[in-house]
Amino acid sequence: MRGPALWGWLGPLLVTVFGAYLRFFRLGEPKAVVFDETFYAKDAYALIRFGVEQSTLGTIENPIADTRLLAGNTDVFVRCPPQPLSECAAYIAHPPLGKWMIGLGEFLFGMTPFGWRVMAALVGSLSILILARTARRMTRSTILGCLAGFLLALDALEFTASRFALLDVFLMFWILAGFACLVVDRDRYRERIADWHESGRSPAASPSSGVRWWRLGAGLCLGAACAVKWSGVFFLIGFAIMSLAWDAGARKTVGIRRPYFGMLPSQLPGVSVMLGVIPGLVYLLSWTGWFASGRGYGRNWDQATSAGPVYFVIDSLRSWWSYQTSVLGFHTGLKTSHPYMSEPWSWPLLLRPVPYFYESKKGCGSANCTQAVLGTGTPLIWYAAIIALVGMIVWYTASRDWRAGAVLLTYAVGWLPWFYYAIFDQRTMFLFYALPMVPFMILAIVLAAGLVIGRVRASPFRRTLGASAVGAFALLVLVDFWWLYPVLTAENIPYDSWHARMLFASWI
Repeated sequence: MRGPALWGWLGPLLVTVFGAYLRFFRLGEPKAVVFDETFYAKDAYALIRFGVEQSTLGTIENPIADTRLLAGNTDVFVRCPPQPLSECAAYIAHPPLGKWMIGLGEFLFGMTPFGWRVMAALVGSLSILILARTARRMTRSTILGCLAGFLLALDALEFTASRFALLDVFLMFWILAGFACLVVDRDRYRERIADWHESGRSPAASPSSGVRWWRLGAGLCLGAACAVKWSGVFFLIGFAIMSLAWDAGARKTVGIRRPYFGMLPSQLPGVSVMLGVIPGLVYLLSWTGWFASGRGYGRNWDQATSAGPVYFVIDSLRSWWSYQTSVLGFHTGLKTSHPYMSEPWSWPLLLRPVPYFYESKKGCGSANCTQAVLGTGTPLIWYAAIIALVGMIVWYTASRDWRAGAVLLTYAVGWLPWFYYAIFDQRTMFLFYALPMVPFMILAIVLAAGLVIGRVRASPFRRTLGASAVGAFALLVLVDFWWLYPVLTAENIPYDSWHARMLFASWI
């Protein structure tokens, strides 16, 4: 790692503070229940109070519970008869961990817009630090690491997701954390295998990798991702394959015979436990509130408690499994048309963002005023990412650079599976499903920026010219974000100003 370790932390921390300020400033605005906050904020509150999600008063058309919450009244749940309590349970479509995280903010700061958004802002800000540190490790450059954090701080999709009680920012956070752990694990394993090689061992032997603590951390993080949304499993599978490929590459580098198949007896069991069993246990533990309560949907508490503890465990797992298969059927059959839905092949072009919030108000100095929050990406980042990803394909084809391969694989597992659901299931989907791809789009840009700047041994003129181009790009991203900022944060602006910021007619 080049450069002082102090700047390796101080630089990313300064960028994180900048991003955190943007996310926490006016976090309670708009004072409204925005988009799917109507589900997750109340589900999170139910988890904190009862351990499971509960039915709330009103409907989408008549949101009694939302109105009460905004008035400071937390009496929002349907009254339950004494028995069975499960009659008041809410049927939920996503695992509970993301809602537990939202609920922690509600527990600490109250059932207010700030309270149910604060954890999203926190993990959105921490994601900036993780990405900056990961990019620094991958590029061995503190400047490029800070550039990665800076770009994530200014991406509008990550920014808006960090300011509302929605699940996708938590999914992105745990996926990024899992990837970061695997990058560190890759370095640690290569250090061990290099030491083994330098000790003069025979290439026919197989080195011991020791305890892979960072791989274990990756398993915990990726299990948490799956416990937020099931789409985390795409990344779990992709990362397991990627980690094994990295190990095989290290073995091949030091000349070990049969680097691929020869490692399977020693590595596959550990990978199966750390990136298979451990994530499964994390997912199961995220349902602790459901197992411990008779209020959960499909819980069948009376039957589970009618015999001894062994029967309780068996019957509870049976009911839980039945619930999971029911949710799977819900997701595969989700075809309801929605005005903001979009197809996955349109996501990179930002053709159909999600208007999270829109309201006409007075007081902006114009006859027609608008407050809006548009869930879109920063166009300059997203369009530059398309070029950078094409560049990564060329770079990986030419040099087999592991960094380009990692970015391409992760982007693919976050994007391509949705093509199947779009083509064969005609599933309802939205642009914010692409949020977990955003850090890896930015990594592609940063890796391309490193190529533009050039190696350390390049001429000073080449490096100055390349650095100037990258710096100009970063400045343009800042201007692009600044231009969009009023329609990302519900500022009260004239209607004409709002309309001028709609890049396409489909944004309206």
